[in-house]
Amino acid sequence: MLQNTGKLAGCTLFITGASRGIGKAIALKAARDGANIVIAAKTAEPHPKLPGTIYTAAQEVEAAGGKALPCIVDIRDETQIGEAVQKAVDTFGGIDILVNNASAINLTGTLETPMKKVDLMLGINLRGTYLTSKLVIPHLLKSASPHILNLSPPLNLNPVWFKNHTAYTMAKYGMSMCVLGMAEEFRGQIAVNALWPKTAIQTAAMEMLGGKGVGKQCRTADIMADAAYAVLSRPKDFTGHFLVDEDILKETGVRDFEQYAVQPGHPLLPDFFLDEAPETLVEKMEQHGVTPAFKPPSSSATPSSSGPIESTFDAIRGVINEDVVKFTQGVYQFDLSGEHGGVWFLDLKSGSGSAGQGQPSTKADVVMTMDSNDFSKMFAGQLKPTMAFMSGKLRIKGDMTLAIKLEKLMSRMGKAKL
Repeated sequence: MLQNTGKLAGCTLFITGASRGIGKAIALKAARDGANIVIAAKTAEPHPKLPGTIYTAAQEVEAAGGKALPCIVDIRDETQIGEAVQKAVDTFGGIDILVNNASAINLTGTLETPMKKVDLMLGINLRGTYLTSKLVIPHLLKSASPHILNLSPPLNLNPVWFKNHTAYTMAKYGMSMCVLGMAEEFRGQIAVNALWPKTAIQTAAMEMLGGKGVGKQCRTADIMADAAYAVLSRPKDFTGHFLVDEDILKETGVRDFEQYAVQPGHPLLPDFFLDEAPETLVEKMEQHGVTPAFKPPSSSATPSSSGPIESTFDAIRGVINEDVVKFTQGVYQFDLSGEHGGVWFLDLKSGSGSAGQGQPSTKADVVMTMDSNDFSKMFAGQLKPTMAFMSGKLRIKGDMTLAIKLEKLMSRMGKAKL
């Protein structure tokens, strides 16, 4: 781990979304220097699925050696942000550092993304980052070492990062565009930079998306906390950079990155937006056992009428019934490549349901394209569809809501221990 140097002692950090995950990890790293931490987040009451509140985070900050100010803040609300900023200034005398960490994610295509989700992502990621920066900047201009750090990716315009989730990419890149513009606008006055992880980071949100098993493919939030600390320790003329956690830590002399792995030695899941070229990313992902979404499936695959896929469908037939059909109301088609390639269907729209090899008798509501081995893992409960989609193992065409509903059936399949 990167050693604390005391450079942030007495500094005041305003961190959005700091009640858990990467935001909290950055808060605790700064707290070990004796920094003041404003925890600006929405969670005041315990969440049924996500750990931590602004108050539990505040307790951890103070236990680590810092001073904490928990503030209930929805960063879409200008009044709430303004009140939290003023409270921070009144309590600590000013603000030295802003970390724009709060973010919303929804990985669906244009036709499958409700405008409510679009508004949420744009409201938090883009507008929230811009608004919080706008309200904090007057105080940063009075600081001796002012910084804005946005947790957002490099502006990679490769279309592969847009085609499956245009709304999310637009919203996330909005945070990066704030860096691009504000770094120039306030050059010489405020350091404005972006930081992004090279690999997936283990957080409660990641577990919700990919299941508890995804953790072994991740690094801990400590790597982002150390990288943020390295950036925030730089002078204000270090600005306008789109940084990757591993790269900035290598510059500081860190060589052992296994210390950040949840499961040392296990292949890591690459994060979004970092490919130098699609073919380069394909090679890296395949080395880690991942099938990229933008690599066409093998055209030489021949259908198989026996083997693990047939066994999976035998088990599916054993658990589907009228109740499952009533809940789901969808027809699925699975285009499988690889060792046991072929086309299969699952009709959960009529009668007691049916499943088998070949095209469905009616047009599929959802078409899922993936490797046959990943398909077996998915129905065995070892791989969540959302995580498969995020990592490029699964391509989905059609109604995303029905794709999510399919997880209920997969849960039953996992209990059946295929």
